[in-house]
Amino acid sequence: MIGHLRGTIAEKRPNRILVDVNGVGYAVQVPLSTYVELGSLRSEVSLLIHTHVREDALTLYGFLTAKEKSLFEQLLKVSGIGPNLAITLLSGLAVDELIPAIRRNDLARLTAIPGIGRKTAERIVVELRDKLAHFEIEAAAPATRGDALEADVLSALLNLGYPRAAVEKAVSEAAREVNEKSFDTVLREALQRLTGQRARAGRVTA
Repeated sequence: MIGHLRGTIAEKRPNRILVDVNGVGYAVQVPLSTYVELGSLRSEVSLLIHTHVREDALTLYGFLTAKEKSLFEQLLKVSGIGPNLAITLLSGLAVDELIPAIRRNDLARLTAIPGIGRKTAERIVVELRDKLAHFEIEAAAPATRGDALEADVLSALLNLGYPRAAVEKAVSEAAREVNEKSFDTVLREALQRLTGQRARAGRVTA
């Protein structure tokens, strides 16, 4: 399987480019988000490649960033979403807009993309909303050690299945309360707050 291509742009048009690699031309389908960042004809390009194989065809899909490629591959896991529709989604919204739209159940934003109906948008949200949490954590790009520590604890608790809003509040409060900040101390304090919230909720509903 081809996973990466580096060469020169021999042909360029929206959603498709031809990459010349040592005299061999590779036709690569690309989302508009990648297309607009490409250089002019004959300029060098380096693309991450997803190779899609069918009985009657082998198609290459190219991306400038690992985040784009990863989201494309997540979209392919949604029932009824093929590579062309995944490219359409990435062309309709930039990655940093598409991910929040899915995470926040913004059906209006998703259905504004040509070719995406309400049922398809709902299916994308249901199947991907919780799987894209790590994309938002990565996008935060913590600037300080304390921020990085909180992001690590946040990620760990989200992976345990706690709801994001409750986790963010618990981690923020825990980070302010503990004297010696470490992953273990912040995690322990945040867990106590989360389990305390569950216990209080149980008493209220009992």
